[in-house]
Amino acid sequence: MNILITGANGQLGNEMRIISKSSTDHYVFTDVVEVEGVETAILDITDLDAVKSIVSKEKIDAIVNCAAYTNVDAAESNEPLAEKLNATAPENLARAMKEVDGLLVQISTDYVFGKEPYNTPCKENQQGTPTGVYGMTKLHGEQKIVATGCKHVIIRTAWLYSEFGKNFCKTMLNLTATKPQLKVVFDQCGTPTYAYDLAEAIASILADYKNEVSCQTPGGTYSKGGIYHYSNEGVCSWFDFTKMIAEYSGQAGCDIQPCHSNEFPSPVTRPSYSVLDKTKIKETFGIKVPYWTDSLKTCIKNLTGK
Repeated sequence: MNILITGANGQLGNEMRIISKSSTDHYVFTDVVEVEGVETAILDITDLDAVKSIVSKEKIDAIVNCAAYTNVDAAESNEPLAEKLNATAPENLARAMKEVDGLLVQISTDYVFGKEPYNTPCKENQQGTPTGVYGMTKLHGEQKIVATGCKHVIIRTAWLYSEFGKNFCKTMLNLTATKPQLKVVFDQCGTPTYAYDLAEAIASILADYKNEVSCQTPGGTYSKGGIYHYSNEGVCSWFDFTKMIAEYSGQAGCDIQPCHSNEFPSPVTRPSYSVLDKTKIKETFGIKVPYWTDSLKTCIKNLTGK
């Protein structure tokens, strides 16, 4: 199977590079910029003709869209760009996959929820109530993909971190090592997600899809298509997350204190509770989801050697 990865130089894209090394499938890694030392085809996914061209040239059977506009605060003042990258671009990928009867795996977000108060994990069929432009444009992307009628798997995830790029884990590793005291919000709860674990889940879905379509005549549907949730297991606040980062990295000298969200003014209200219910993805694909602290230990060990 020929698989195209967009946003290949980001957190999840880089983890997909690692996953691909043990796969018999052919992967094509794309991004809008090149990075020295890694093979990357330049692709602007907001250009429908460019998307269709590479899909045709590489005979792509599935796309995993790891690209997005993810700056939550900046999205509030850059709505047209966020909409272009988070909604129009995924629609382009969906249209290209529709033409070749392929699968689109779209990465979405827990930020499609949050406006309505609740304290139980969010299910896939729960109505989206985003609190800001980022979540709204990601929800629009989901809706546009479904409207094309292409075969799709939409995976909402949350609090992504990894050894690559900029993320909360790496930021807090640096701050707890260099600051005598930190304040971190405790009134926003969710679940950290190690990008490598998500990449493994995506690989499982791609393998399942490959097995199913190999038994079909062209034009068939994908019986397991739809919207799924994936994060690591468990629940914590950003404060708890930071405490564990410091503990596992051996940074005992930083005094980490809990605080309220309103102590850090932001142009957007973030979800106060966005824990994702993962029952559907576990039961449908037989995926085992690691507990968040176990995966955090792995990531920190890779980053620090501790």
